[in-house]
Amino acid sequence: MKNIVAGHVAANTTEFIELALGTPLDLWLGVEGESEMERAARLDAARDILADNPDFPDRVSRVAAEAIEAHAPELFNVTPLTARRAAGRRQYRGGVAA
Repeated sequence: MKNIVAGHVAANTTEFIELALGTPLDLWLGVEGESEMERAARLDAARDILADNPDFPDRVSRVAAEAIEAHAPELFNVTPLTARRAAGRRQYRGGVAA
């Protein structure tokens, strides 16, 4: 099965994500061994992209959710936790343990 994004065929998962986002992942995650000057330039470019594209965080969230749904759907199986006090545990009450 081919992964096609915006008319381009993605060769791997990283390329698929980069095509979906329209930016390289290294821009957001950094590169091992980058200098302080390179890091500052990368972060400056990232800030410019965010300023020019206020919907970018929503796009990133959507891409991440779709990737999780496609490759690890069990992560979306959420079980609500019930609030209950464990026997023998001390309960915190405004600065004083009860």
